[in-house]
Amino acid sequence: MTEDKFSRRQLLKWVGGGLLFNAVGTLLYDPLGKLIMPVNAKLSEAFYAPKLVPEFDLHQVDLKKLIVNSYNGTPEIDGRAFRLAVSGQVQQDLRLSLADLQQMPYRSEIIQHVCVEGWAAVVQWGGVRLADVLDRAGVKPQGKYVYFASADGYYESWDLAAALHPQTLLAYQKNDGLLPAEHGGPLRLATPVKLGYKLSKWVTEIIVTDRLLPKRGYWEDQGYDWFAGI
Repeated sequence: MTEDKFSRRQLLKWVGGGLLFNAVGTLLYDPLGKLIMPVNAKLSEAFYAPKLVPEFDLHQVDLKKLIVNSYNGTPEIDGRAFRLAVSGQVQQDLRLSLADLQQMPYRSEIIQHVCVEGWAAVVQWGGVRLADVLDRAGVKPQGKYVYFASADGYYESWDLAAALHPQTLLAYQKNDGLLPAEHGGPLRLATPVKLGYKLSKWVTEIIVTDRLLPKRGYWEDQGYDWFAGI
């Protein structure tokens, strides 16, 4: 596994093998940043309130403005064989097909996608609330963080509160159409409460943990802010 790649096996190795956030883990990357990050995250979480974010009208949707960003190209995913795995600090492991997700309560929202590069786009997303998927799995009391693994090797981690926000979706639709592969199809994260680099595309696995691990996110491990709230 290269430094840019992430696998469930490696994550479970961290969880079970003790390579967790500690005095050694903080020095795996930038020492000063890793020492400051936990304090910054705690302050961010303290000021975070899970309030509904105002949404936009249909006529405000930017049909062409959402920029395609990918660090490793667009993976080829067979939608018929696709399964979303949910595991970790949950009562029941899940393996959900697209049909399973589409049978769950549907939510559509028109929200702004804000990129750290300085651009933003108003997009209509449709899908299932991440909170509903986590509720189906049953997050254990010790679950505090949510990790996302993607088909292209991208990886991310979130605070549980943002994952449970009622406007956080696992989206399979965009602008009232099927979610295009280049924008994360068949399944991606969408929410108005996080910056764009937190919104993983091509999500294939969700792992709930009781603590942050040494690898927190592809861009965060290169110095970007972990909480990245809006």
